[in-house]
Amino acid sequence: MNVMLIEGANLRERARALGGQSRSYCEPYALVAFHDGPVGVDIERVVECDARFAASIVTPDETVPETDAEIISLWSAKEALAKALGDAVDYDPRRLRALSEGVTGAWHAEPLPLPDGFTGWVCWR
Repeated sequence: MNVMLIEGANLRERARALGGQSRSYCEPYALVAFHDGPVGVDIERVVECDARFAASIVTPDETVPETDAEIISLWSAKEALAKALGDAVDYDPRRLRALSEGVTGAWHAEPLPLPDGFTGWVCWR
C-alpha cells in the first residue's frame, strides 16, 4: 500500500493521471492511494465543528470526540473506510465504526502525516 500527497495547481487532473484506487482532495492538497486490494484514503482540513456534528458521526460504541482535530480525524477515518468498502457516498457514519490505528485483522488503518491544519487516513485490506 502506498499513498502520495500532491500539492499545487490542477490537483484533480494530476491525481487522476497518477491512477490509484482511491483519491481525495482538499485544496491545496490531494491524496492518491495505490494498493493491490481494497483501499480508501481521505484528507480533510481541520475546521471548527459543532457538537451536534460530532455526535452525529459516532456509533453507540464510540466516544464523542472533544476537539475539532479529533472530530475531523474521526470523520476522515470513516470516510477512508467507506471508500475502501466501496460506499463513500451513501454510508451512514453512525453505523460505521472507524478502524483504530494498531488494530490487527484483515482491515488496517493509519493516520497520515500531513501538513499542519490537515488530517487524513488510509484504510486497506
